[in-house]
Amino acid sequence: MEVIAQKRDVQGKGASRRLRRSGKTPGVVYGGDQPAVNIELEHNVLFYALKREAFHASVLTLNLDGVQQSVLLRDFVMHPFRQEVQHIDFQRVDSTHKIHVNIPLHFINADIAPGVKLSGGNVTHIMTELLVSCLPADLPEFIEVDLAALAAGHSIHVADLKMPAGVEAVLTTKGESPAVAAINVPRGGQDESVEA
Repeated sequence: MEVIAQKRDVQGKGASRRLRRSGKTPGVVYGGDQPAVNIELEHNVLFYALKREAFHASVLTLNLDGVQQSVLLRDFVMHPFRQEVQHIDFQRVDSTHKIHVNIPLHFINADIAPGVKLSGGNVTHIMTELLVSCLPADLPEFIEVDLAALAAGHSIHVADLKMPAGVEAVLTTKGESPAVAAINVPRGGQDESVEA
């Protein structure tokens, strides 16, 4: 995905306010061995790009005044009540260095999971994204969580996920494997596997 931007020379609150009124969004690109650069982008194009999941978890091509560089979306600020992007941050990436990125989790086969189909349980998504480490070329758009074999009262952990080649989960402590999803029988519900 390509993001088109121009260098921004004027800075400060007043300049940013004028920029937003003219339909642009102020931002910054930083990282790598180059200094931070203040940029401006077309607001409407950016606003609709932010609605796409892939925009948040992909290596993007930033076209800055005709010069292309690989970047990651690191942060953005929305207006408290208007549908307006106030500011956006991009970080340059190097193809030879590993990056840490939060990748969305896509849950599949929940409708055929034994815990749902046989026991009438509800799927609880404990995590909706996972912090991973990989080279930019190996960055997946999402990670699938297959619930097809999950029974009621059980959960799927990070260690159970099938990670793409070259991608590993970043965990706070070694050997840790937090739960990603679980199936619980609602209170008052009947679990057929448990005798009354």
